[in-house]
Amino acid sequence: MANRHRVVLLPGGVMPAEPAYASLLAVLGDRVESVAKDLEVYSGDQPPPDFSLDTDAEGVLREADLHGFDRFHLVGYSGGGASSLAFTALHGERLLSLALLEPAWAGNERTPTEEALFQRFRALEPLPPDKFMAGFVRLQLDPGVEPPPPPQGPPPAWMAKRPAGIRAFINAFNNGYLDLEALRAFDRPVYFALGGRSNPDYFSRMAEQLATIFSDFTVETFPERHHFDPPHRIEPERLSHSLLTLWERAES
Repeated sequence: MANRHRVVLLPGGVMPAEPAYASLLAVLGDRVESVAKDLEVYSGDQPPPDFSLDTDAEGVLREADLHGFDRFHLVGYSGGGASSLAFTALHGERLLSLALLEPAWAGNERTPTEEALFQRFRALEPLPPDKFMAGFVRLQLDPGVEPPPPPQGPPPAWMAKRPAGIRAFINAFNNGYLDLEALRAFDRPVYFALGGRSNPDYFSRMAEQLATIFSDFTVETFPERHHFDPPHRIEPERLSHSLLTLWERAES
């Protein structure tokens, strides 16, 4: 058997890593040696008081070292995508490639439209958890797209941590710094998966911005997907093909 691709996968701010990536990893099978890593913001009962995206970046570094991944491919979705960009700026020499599945943040050099949207996220912070989460979901969808219905039955135990964790991420974005010059120096392949039904003022603009920063940058649009029915869960066969193409090219 050919050498397996070494991959670290970071989830978004809602679902833990293993269920988030279960469908994709089932399709990839033994072609990968993978680590689906949970976000550091959920490492305790409350987010770390000094949480920043660097916290997640250092967590990725520890996990890679623990598994003997000298160089590896990094996949990040939503909050995990923002942390993946932070990791790339700090430790890009460790990466063979970067795959971004609608990252939640790509620095604070925002257009006026993006700044107005970010302030709408900040305005959610004082709301009670149910209204906070509902507003958080709607802001990431194209206007008119209905959010997915909540799953039946009682919420899983991990869900109780999510409002505080997402608030911690929003604060980390507000106070964060992304070294764009370090990203411009990153010469490995970068892939961006974009949902056709996600908020275009958020994710499409971000893809356009990153296309001016990374020298080897590919965008793939999934027309029927949005941020909360992402391709790694709903179209894992198609996404796995794109990722394998990326990884094989990066290793050639």
